Amino acid sequence: MTEAEAANELMRLARLIAHHNRRYHAEDSPEISDAEYDALVRRNAELEAAFPHLVRDDSPSRLVGHDIAASPLSKVAHEVRMMSLDNAFSNDDVAEFVARVRRFLNLPDDAQVAMTAEDKIDGLSCSLRYENGALVRAATRGDGQVGEDVTANVATIADIPQQLSGEVPAVFEVRGEVYMAKSDFVALNAAQEAEGGKLFANPRNAAAGSLRQKDARVTASRPLRFLAHGWGAASEVPADSQLAMMRKIAEWGVPVSPLLVRCDDTASMLEHYRKIEHARADLPYDIDGVVYKVDRLDWQERLGFVAKAPRWGMAHKFPAERAETTLEAIDIEVGRTGKLTPVGRLKPVTVGGVVVQNVTLHNRDEIARLGVRPGDRVVIQRAGDVIPQVVENLTRDAALPAYAFPDHCPECDSEAVAEEGEVDVRCTGGLICPAQRTERLKHFVSRAALDIEGLGEKTIDEFFALGWLESPADIFRLRRRRDAILEREGWKDKSVDNLLAAIEAKREPDAARLLFGLGIRHVGAVTARDLLKRFTTLPALREAAEKARSGDADALAELTSIDGIGPAVVEALGDFFHEPHNVAVWDDLLSEVTPPPYVVETKASAVSGKIVVFTGKLETMSRDEAKAQAERLGAKAAGSVSAKTDLVVAGPGAGSKLKQAAALGIEVIDEAAWAEIVRAAG
Repeated sequence: MTEAEAANELMRLARLIAHHNRRYHAEDSPEISDAEYDALVRRNAELEAAFPHLVRDDSPSRLVGHDIAASPLSKVAHEVRMMSLDNAFSNDDVAEFVARVRRFLNLPDDAQVAMTAEDKIDGLSCSLRYENGALVRAATRGDGQVGEDVTANVATIADIPQQLSGEVPAVFEVRGEVYMAKSDFVALNAAQEAEGGKLFANPRNAAAGSLRQKDARVTASRPLRFLAHGWGAASEVPADSQLAMMRKIAEWGVPVSPLLVRCDDTASMLEHYRKIEHARADLPYDIDGVVYKVDRLDWQERLGFVAKAPRWGMAHKFPAERAETTLEAIDIEVGRTGKLTPVGRLKPVTVGGVVVQNVTLHNRDEIARLGVRPGDRVVIQRAGDVIPQVVENLTRDAALPAYAFPDHCPECDSEAVAEEGEVDVRCTGGLICPAQRTERLKHFVSRAALDIEGLGEKTIDEFFALGWLESPADIFRLRRRRDAILEREGWKDKSVDNLLAAIEAKREPDAARLLFGLGIRHVGAVTARDLLKRFTTLPALREAAEKARSGDADALAELTSIDGIGPAVVEALGDFFHEPHNVAVWDDLLSEVTPPPYVVETKASAVSGKIVVFTGKLETMSRDEAKAQAERLGAKAAGSVSAKTDLVVAGPGAGSKLKQAAALGIEVIDEAAWAEIVRAAG
């Protein structure tokens, strides 16, 4: 596969996985099976491993959870973020996971790394907050930071105690899965069919739909259950290992998996995986893999987290499922960046208990590779219970007309082209293309961006058609149209006032969210935060981007010294601010909103606010752990030495960076001195 082909497919996968995440988590209405979804995630991981420089800011590997759909349930902020898990799909992946843990902790190859292993229940993640042993709040995962309040509904689930037994911490959040047993699912669907009600695709969707009800009486009528797999916020953790802590939770009266064990090595982990896989069909509930976690809690703390998942945990997924069906049509969807994405419309087929009707075809090159045309018989694969993909064309030699990928945008009829080195075909219409303009506005108000409640997709489409919304700044001028909005069908005084209040509440938005919301290419949510950690304000970032584009070496070096920021991001920022229309949109928006300086909560330390560079071999920790420590202490970990560097931590074998620090008169300390700084910060 060429680099251009890989970039194209990664772009397709990011969009497709986001779509299916929304359908699965937020809408409880998946279009593909677990196996299909997992296959997409695995394909994304394989491509990112092969082409690490092409990893996208909106990559599924960097995101966790999902936006909360329009819901009658109130929102709850999690005190400790609810993360997802990275996936393993083979024995080699599991062995590499264990090896990564050793490398990060700087352990010898023969050091024992004990893990817990348990079945991964296919349910709805839920956090139960107990205070002095009493259940005070329950919330779904949502996007990991904010979930939905389901306290009243959870009170109807017999597995979940309202009061914990024995001596418990003052505050303790039990986390686990709300699920529905297979037999209960069959009985529920039979009853729904008899009453002419909605049939659920699988037990997971039945559990999610039952828990996320405004009326707790509906939840009470559904046979929901719960199994704990971990914890969140806690005033005290009265054990030093994962296994011991889970046994404590069980002693308190919360069910845990009967298949939870401690494994001393990779071989025993894989042996337990095979045992669970063999028993899968006979288990009373659906599972989609096995979860491994580092048993020692002090090691878990050191390992910490990456963008969306803990370094100390991994989900070993079961193989994907496949089915055969007919590709009936190929439709083209235009995204907010102008990308033309082909979507296959299938004759409905059931794969792993889920009816699949749509499949992503990624891009023009993927269609050519598969040779697919409307009318072909294709093999569909599901992975992860969410997203399907075509893995084989069974009739590519049949006498069917070849599919002609459009060379003009189906929305605005502008020319559609692929830029040099890219496989994606994009509309050249820019903001004259209605698909791009409305999609960019929808992105701007989305959960991960400004999160303006009440301004959903239908409302944006309506207001755009009326000419009220042309750019993000127009959102903040809607207050002038209050009377006009009231004249629209479905709008009342309260709903209009609620919308305008939600907009006004974002007059001082989070700077990183605002930057992400602008939809600058290659600047996803994680990258936006990384950029603002360094530059603090949007004007300072703009100045650096413009200087870098004009050839300022110092500005370019400062930008690229940020972990995860490469030439593609710098170029995209420079191009954005070089385009007069973008500058006009930027200036217009900042005339309506005033984002405060971006501040990251950190521990006070001797290196707070300083730029630190690590060089040479670190003997007590890995380079990644050292950088993570620096960020927790309020420092900025840079990859290269410059005149702005405040401190260099040098281990054995330090070379050119050490010489450059000496030439610039920068303070240099050894690893022991760095450890003392960390210890002093507490």
